[in-house]
Amino acid sequence: MITKFEIEGLLLIDPRKFHDERGYFFESFNTDKYHEILGVDHVFVQDNVSVSKKNVLRGLHFQHPPMAQGKLVSVLNGSVIDVAVDIRKDSPTYGQHCMVELSRENGLQFWIPPGFAHGFLALEDETVFNYKCTNYYSPNHEETLLWDDVDLKINWPIQNPIISNKDLVGKIFSNFETTFITK
Repeated sequence: MITKFEIEGLLLIDPRKFHDERGYFFESFNTDKYHEILGVDHVFVQDNVSVSKKNVLRGLHFQHPPMAQGKLVSVLNGSVIDVAVDIRKDSPTYGQHCMVELSRENGLQFWIPPGFAHGFLALEDETVFNYKCTNYYSPNHEETLLWDDVDLKINWPIQNPIISNKDLVGKIFSNFETTFITK
């Protein structure tokens, strides 16, 4: 099942699960099926996994073109609040965000195309977060928006998360000049 949002391009994917007395099985990725869902122009070239303690907040990260990344994200263990912020300058939803809960239990996948800043808050210890990326990591193209910027109006369910030094000094949205446009 596919859920679309008011912010064009974002998709919540609920893969078909096969349950029995042993647990469940599902296909987490199939090139043909995901080309049908996302379009053939999205090819995944790198997988990443992060493990986080409860209350760790990572983000809001993105890479500028030509190294922009689309991300298909999911949680293998634990749970997160996942956020995507539209940073496409000519988008009618520029600066707006979408927030979803991803967990091992719900097995949902969140598609975040290029043109979005992304971050998440781990809700449990040993949360294992999986990213399938459409481009390689490039530190020269990476940028971070400030996770608690008042202009973004993200209602994170925490006051004092555990944050990296890089994320503490993210760019303020009102000073941000995007390089993304909608297609």
